[in-house]
Amino acid sequence: MLAACALPCFLLAQDYPRYPSAGSTYVPLDSWIYPALDRLAALGYVQTQFSGIRPWTRLECARLIDEAGERLQEEDAQPTEAIRLYRALEKELAAQLEALGGRPSRELDLESIYTRLTSIAGAPLTDGYHFGQTIVNDHGRPYSEGANVVAGFSARGVAGPFALYVRGEYQHAPSSPALSERVRNVIATADLNPVLPAMSFSSINQFRLLDTYVGVNLKNLQLTFGKQSLWWGPGRGGPLLFSNNAEPIYMLRLSRVMPFKLPGVFGWLGPVRTEFFLGRLSGHRFPARPFIHGQKFTFKPTPNLEFGFSRTAVFAGAGRPFTPHTFVRSLVSVGSDPTGNLPGRDPGDRRGGFDFSYRVPGLRKWLVLYNDSLVDDDPSPLAAPRRAAMNPGIYIPQIPGLPKLDFRAEAAYTDVPSGRSIGGQFIYWNVVYRDGYTNKGNLLGHWVGREGRGLQLWSTYWFSPQSTVQVGYRHAAVNHDFIPGGGTLNNIAARVDLMVRRDLSISSSIQYERWSFPVLSPSYKSNAAASLELTFRPQLRSN
Repeated sequence: MLAACALPCFLLAQDYPRYPSAGSTYVPLDSWIYPALDRLAALGYVQTQFSGIRPWTRLECARLIDEAGERLQEEDAQPTEAIRLYRALEKELAAQLEALGGRPSRELDLESIYTRLTSIAGAPLTDGYHFGQTIVNDHGRPYSEGANVVAGFSARGVAGPFALYVRGEYQHAPSSPALSERVRNVIATADLNPVLPAMSFSSINQFRLLDTYVGVNLKNLQLTFGKQSLWWGPGRGGPLLFSNNAEPIYMLRLSRVMPFKLPGVFGWLGPVRTEFFLGRLSGHRFPARPFIHGQKFTFKPTPNLEFGFSRTAVFAGAGRPFTPHTFVRSLVSVGSDPTGNLPGRDPGDRRGGFDFSYRVPGLRKWLVLYNDSLVDDDPSPLAAPRRAAMNPGIYIPQIPGLPKLDFRAEAAYTDVPSGRSIGGQFIYWNVVYRDGYTNKGNLLGHWVGREGRGLQLWSTYWFSPQSTVQVGYRHAAVNHDFIPGGGTLNNIAARVDLMVRRDLSISSSIQYERWSFPVLSPSYKSNAAASLELTFRPQLRSN
């Protein structure tokens, strides 16, 4: 039903506020820009950002920095932390700030060259769709016990309304043994699929494009095509509906990249952002090569409240042709063929989402509350809260007396309180699309997986906007009704990001994990992972 509202919104939209329509590439989801802008927003200096719909274009980030600068000038006493964040972002987005002022947009930039080595000692978890993941929200990069390597580059170009972005990398992961017969039987039973033959996993040496696309901006409505990542939720641990836990998918995407305002009485909804995409998934066998589309509408009626509605549908694929009828039915239908036996009537594997974030009155610069929710085969989690997965969280941008220290906590569950055993065959699974809500085997949504519960804690000390130290804890548990004997994982991690000089940064992390899945091993297992990443920003830029 969200899609039925998209066209009127695009046609009636008024820019909010008015800025020149120019092409602009999206900021990668793993950029330092997002946590820096999140902190500025939580401190109250950015009030029209949309945390529940990312990525943002560089031009949109510049608009937010411009807004922060105006608010900082209005204050007599300017807080040091906010000023540091503002100046670093202003420097990073200088070219886009000039474009906001009317300068013709024309740029070609080799953005980064990077390499990362991750060494894992001990058996990691690599199947988040059934058990768990040792490494999450990493663009679906492969990993295994031993030395894992990525080496790549990113580049971007802009000319008037046109934009181009390329990010490619070499990936290496060691080989790993085949799954046991018991494990393969458990997976087949949980997914209602045939038992697959035993096959060892050979070492991986491959070149992969990550976010790589071309786009054009027409009056702040940007159309892009290529491999793209999405992050549809306000949290840091991962949205329930769409995250970068899996490899980016090929999609055609239509996004209102800057906020607009609805006309007439609907103006009370405040700034609005919308997004629509149509893409195709890989790695599925039952059936192969299905399509996926999604829509999201996010509203900001006050500077302190944001809420959004979202929806995705997996449809078509081998034996289930993509036709105008099946496409429209997947967009607007609220009914279904309960057996999925009639391809022409099946509206697909549909999911609805609702999220919000709120800066608490009296604690505007100290506390942000948020929640992300998802439901299968219902229009919205608001209509069926007991059937909905939830992911609530809190963000404290500065600890009293320690202004450089922040804290964040999130809890997530897909083991919904519906009062009945589901056996893993509800959230992220479908009776027709039995490879589930995945791309190349990795979950498109939250790492907590099917019938799972999770907790994540972080605390970050900000030496500067680009130099931080972070410690974190992550816990996950899988229901025994889904996986016989259930399972748990616990890990603690520390990460250091240092900007050594303007064109060179170093990131290092360590993590210790202990897990128990009786199906995989009769005893507890543990692993330790250490990572070192070097990123060079050569600033080879042509204007």
